Amino acid sequence: MVDGGRGWRFIRLVGLFGLLGILASCSNPEEREIQEAFQAYKALFIDNGRVIDTGNGDVSHSEGQGYGLLFAVAANDRTAFDSIWLWTHTVLQRDDKLFHWRYRPCESKNKQCIDDPNNASDGDLLIAWALLRAADKWGDKSYRHDAQVIITAIEEKLFIETEAFLVLLPGEFGFKSDESNDEGIQLNLSYWVFPAIDAITEVSSRALRWKALHRSGTALIYKARFSKHKLPPDWLRVNEGALSLTNTVSQEYGFNACRIPLHLAWAGIDDAAFYSDFERWWDIENTPATVNLLTNEIAEYAMTPGMKAVESAVKHIIDGSPLSLPAIDRNMDYYSASLTLLSMVAVMDAKS
Repeated sequence: MVDGGRGWRFIRLVGLFGLLGILASCSNPEEREIQEAFQAYKALFIDNGRVIDTGNGDVSHSEGQGYGLLFAVAANDRTAFDSIWLWTHTVLQRDDKLFHWRYRPCESKNKQCIDDPNNASDGDLLIAWALLRAADKWGDKSYRHDAQVIITAIEEKLFIETEAFLVLLPGEFGFKSDESNDEGIQLNLSYWVFPAIDAITEVSSRALRWKALHRSGTALIYKARFSKHKLPPDWLRVNEGALSLTNTVSQEYGFNACRIPLHLAWAGIDDAAFYSDFERWWDIENTPATVNLLTNEIAEYAMTPGMKAVESAVKHIIDGSPLSLPAIDRNMDYYSASLTLLSMVAVMDAKS
């Protein structure tokens, strides 16, 4: 990552030449916009294949690597894709083919910098999905093979049958009742990346299981509405079919759950009942970034530009509202920029 001065001007110059080459192969305005945005994203947040979370101590995680891969495919930037995938595979991928979820910068710059060996299933899904998209985009079967082994690991380690649902564990360890003093299973509904689930369904030998996972995700999102705002939480506990916020990582609707309506719209789920509560929330003047679903206490700051991008993209996809997305620049942190690019890719997919 480069900041300021001659280094920044140099990266802009190099980025310009790279951008001109990429744009030459571009055929539609949505892809052109994504390519331009991804050039800025690379300059700000990617260093030799490592996607840097500038809002959290410059860590890297499987979510960010998955987003970077997804954006590189959408921007038709195979060089960036291969660089991101090499770092992800070399540093984050475990022996079981899932991915360590967090890397904290250290002197060795290798696997020794992993400070939490657990995985995060949203990152695993995003990486597998990006590899499938890369295989289709560039006709390289090796990407599909790499995706398939990740998919198999997800099926074997992260699918759990409850009394009422087939669910996706947020990580292999720490979320089941036999691993804590809490009853039931703790879930993160934003980890159900529905367009990824749909894409994996098409290639998995266990397609019926993925379809069941899709159904469980939509059913849980429809049912898991809390507080006077009727919003889904960042984290949810499921115990014998009952849903609660008891002893969860967070009782907020916020930086995780804000992705849920985008995942729904991206997958072509057009039932208005899924979106009406989100739309009422967005109609609040200076919509807060978060709300505690137990106390109704709201954040003292408004939604980030990335959250506003999600709102605009969802409305555009489901009812054709005008699209208004912010430019990616140095005033954004990693997550806000990622939500913005994610929204751009969702809109492009919806039009294809």
